[in-house]
Amino acid sequence: MLSIKNNDKYEYIIKNSRFISLIFRVYNKDEVTNTLNKIKKEYPIASHYCFGYIIDNDIRFNDDGEPNGTAGNPILKQIQINNLNYTLIVVVRYFGGIKLGAGPLTRAYAKAAKDVIKKENIIELVKGYSITITFNYDQIKNIDYLLIDSRVISKNFDKLVTYNTLVTKETLDKLSNYNITIQKETYLEK
Repeated sequence: MLSIKNNDKYEYIIKNSRFISLIFRVYNKDEVTNTLNKIKKEYPIASHYCFGYIIDNDIRFNDDGEPNGTAGNPILKQIQINNLNYTLIVVVRYFGGIKLGAGPLTRAYAKAAKDVIKKENIIELVKGYSITITFNYDQIKNIDYLLIDSRVISKNFDKLVTYNTLVTKETLDKLSNYNITIQKETYLEK
């Protein structure tokens, strides 16, 4: 599964209209909504905030007042062409006073979405888990070794040691003899 590593931005002007495309990795609708709200605050007087996103089987786009099919769908198609998941692209448009027509407008939104997707920013994601693992102090060295390729979020040293970490399925299997609580499934960078 492919997604993007970093949020990014691309901007260009065509016939006095300014197109600002922004790409984000998102995991749920709440993140999409929050991101759109932030963008509307950052670009408060823009004419349109068109977007497309794919989060697993949730595939959506919005033309935000542009002629039907000229904005959101071309944005979404660029996400699909690149086989991206967990990806939101928003194209902010400042209308420049010259109508582009349906064809040129569609191409403008497609270009804005295409150019914000940079090949070097595309990464592969693998299925993983957010877990909590609890163990005795004498097991720290062994646990640290098993988690060498994992991302430890936090460590708590009390009567027992507790780590909150992100692990792959392979690492989770190696930890099966320990006291583990799976918080949620997630995706990790490969």
